[in-house]
Amino acid sequence: MGENTVTRIQELGQSVWIDHIRRSMLTTGELGALVRQGITGLTSNPTIFEKAVSGSTDYDEALLEMSRAGKSPAEVFEALAVEDIQDAADILRGVYDRTDGADGYVSIELPPPLAHDRRATLAEARRLSASVGRPNALIKVPATPEGIKAVRTLIAEGINVNVTLIFSLDSYRTVMEAYLRGLEQRASQGGDLRVASVASFFVSRVDSAVDPLLRALAAGGDASALDLLGTAAVANARAAYALFKTEFGGERFASLRAKGARVQRPLWASTSTKDPAYSDTMYVDSLIGPDTVNTMPPQTLDAVLDHGVVAPALDGTGPSAEQTLDALTAAGIDMAEVTEKLLRDGVAAFADSYDAVLASVESKCGELAQAAS
Repeated sequence: MGENTVTRIQELGQSVWIDHIRRSMLTTGELGALVRQGITGLTSNPTIFEKAVSGSTDYDEALLEMSRAGKSPAEVFEALAVEDIQDAADILRGVYDRTDGADGYVSIELPPPLAHDRRATLAEARRLSASVGRPNALIKVPATPEGIKAVRTLIAEGINVNVTLIFSLDSYRTVMEAYLRGLEQRASQGGDLRVASVASFFVSRVDSAVDPLLRALAAGGDASALDLLGTAAVANARAAYALFKTEFGGERFASLRAKGARVQRPLWASTSTKDPAYSDTMYVDSLIGPDTVNTMPPQTLDAVLDHGVVAPALDGTGPSAEQTLDALTAAGIDMAEVTEKLLRDGVAAFADSYDAVLASVESKCGELAQAAS
């Protein structure tokens, strides 16, 4: 593996994952090639799977076979997703083994309609974890109040968890607390504390929500609001990293670490740049630091490999991040309101994608069955 931007980022303590999956990348050796470039993990979600199923012929043979077997669209989708996640986990197993379980993970999302149901989340997470059956698989649980309650139980049971759709600092605090309490409960029961977890903190969507509010303030006469464009997302993430350093640098976690526990790494998600006025590597260059993960869609990864700027960008940035967040508050931006809406919209968007992938599966099964008859 030669040196490139990704390997240089790794040297600064950050793992780079790919935020993309489709069957052809697993069967053609594409994911293996990415691993050789330095990619050490993979994330997926219903939106990614919906695009993969509807936008390719990768799944047609499997769709036809399962359709003939009388499986429902939900059963077909889960079977496809589980098989892909298993194959991706197997490809990344070498990374997992080489790092002694510190890296090499693949994430699979729970059905979004369960986001506000703790009991259903627990039951489905247990079932899906067993179905995937890979030590380097993470079950994605959304950071809703009920989802976070479920996280504590899942960690206590030794199930690897990716807590997703984190937008607010308050929510992030409760996510870390759930992880720590889960570990403490597991320790009290004599369990192995080598449970894997990441906390997926969403980035670019924050600027996409805040920038229009700042432009509206400027249009209303506060021209200084324009100075804050493009600052909210990185400040929010850097403030989260400062919380991470405090929480996992203290005595409470030190006792868990002594028993084998690992930190719950912040994972920067939604790192593609939505505003063409900003650098296409903005949400990578600004968030490089130890004990973190950045998961990138293919186009962002390509941009980073081509012209990403590799330098430490997190340690010591907490105070300046807080200053930026204070300035946003002073300008009239209610970050609690913004991030609460982002969570609601994020859960709804994934639910819509889940419905869309089921509709795509049903439609394709019908078309393939007709063509084969």
